[in-house]
Amino acid sequence: MASTDDGPAGSGPDSGSDAGSEHGLTGLAVGGRPDSYRAGFACLIGRPNAGKSTLTNALVGQKVAITSSKPQTTRHTIRGISTTDAAQLVLVDTPGLHKPRTLLGERLNDLVRATLLEVDVIGFCLPVDERPGPGDAYIANELRELRSVRKRPVVAIATKTDRVSREKVAEHLIAIDRLGEWDAIIPCSAVSGEQVTQVRDLLSSYLPLSPQLYPDGVLTDEPDIVMIAELVREAALEGVRDELPHSLAVVVEEMLPRAGRPDDSPLLDVRVNVFVERSSQKAIIIGRGGSRLREVGTRSRTAIEALLGQRVYLDLHVKVAKDWQRDPKQMQRLGF
Repeated sequence: MASTDDGPAGSGPDSGSDAGSEHGLTGLAVGGRPDSYRAGFACLIGRPNAGKSTLTNALVGQKVAITSSKPQTTRHTIRGISTTDAAQLVLVDTPGLHKPRTLLGERLNDLVRATLLEVDVIGFCLPVDERPGPGDAYIANELRELRSVRKRPVVAIATKTDRVSREKVAEHLIAIDRLGEWDAIIPCSAVSGEQVTQVRDLLSSYLPLSPQLYPDGVLTDEPDIVMIAELVREAALEGVRDELPHSLAVVVEEMLPRAGRPDDSPLLDVRVNVFVERSSQKAIIIGRGGSRLREVGTRSRTAIEALLGQRVYLDLHVKVAKDWQRDPKQMQRLGF
């Protein structure tokens, strides 16, 4: 279903305290592993659309971060958890570092910098189908300044190797080496799976000796409500114009079990508001006669049902929150 009301609402992101010693990220200590076991936090960083979310999902083995062909789709630090017999790698997926044009952009950059100070190892993603450019140099300089304040190992990850020849990959690795000083450089393809295991093992090797932080089988510590909002936003971003990703926010207003349903056939009612900044953007999301919004609803409902393991009735509403990216009060109500 669709509605076209105007006005903002609210929700909030992530928090934590005490990771595996001095860090502000948190885990739940779990025993039963050998003394040589390693566990800790890694952050994947890179300019927008460098493949960070896709690599996070590949390392975890399941979707825990949204992906899109549009840059700047990540808004929250989604934690994906990869557990093996030797290590537990907790991946923090952040927005791409970029030169901000709005208050939202500034806050996203602040979020990245704060995260970098808390993790045990940093993975700097650089896609091999594009030459390292000013955006990569900007991030490399940020990492250089970070390491002067607090030493953190940085692994340069050449992503998207499935898109180019081996010769191009080799050229890209040389360009990465010239860009800065890295503890290691490794190529991979999250899409084909090539070297994904090696990336996981390499990042894990820089983690501290520690008991397991999360139980087996836990893939993310994000609340369902945050994951649902991200899945709806991913579906809404498919096939839209370039300016829309920055202007789109999603808030889950309500999640309630449908009353009167039999125990063997429960149904969850989920009401979601999709916010844009202008009426013209609302028209893009809704589409002719509501056709596009129905596609968004179908795609996101399928993903939500897979996440929750039960049937869902998804009630989508599109609203206008005028210039919310530049309004601190509206940003707070929308969870930023």
